[in-house]
Amino acid sequence: MHETLPQTRVEGTVAIGDLDVYGKGVSPVWIRRRVGMVFQKTDPFPTMSIYDNVAAGLKLNGFRNRRELDIVVERSLRKAALWDEVKKRSQEKIRGQPLRRQQQRLCIARAAGRGARSAAHG
Repeated sequence: MHETLPQTRVEGTVAIGDLDVYGKGVSPVWIRRRVGMVFQKTDPFPTMSIYDNVAAGLKLNGFRNRRELDIVVERSLRKAALWDEVKKRSQEKIRGQPLRRQQQRLCIARAAGRGARSAAHG
């Protein structure tokens, strides 16, 4: 997230398994496609629906099968204990929805959805 800031310096190692995230030849884009993050201050994408917030990572990586996206979105929202609260309004834009208490769980569902492509099959 910070490699474009010239004043930023990194020391030490950040490892995912045996991979050093800051190692030579490791692409930040490659890392971002495999790692989801949930920040303390949550930021759902306000111009997207709840559904599209969860599916954003998969869509960004070219995943378009609507039936499987539906499965991943529902599964991710269930894992974040949000499905029952939002299923009837999951297609509505976030802006204008009273989601203050649910924002953290929505961002957790979004992170879970990023890595769930194969989960739609199982």
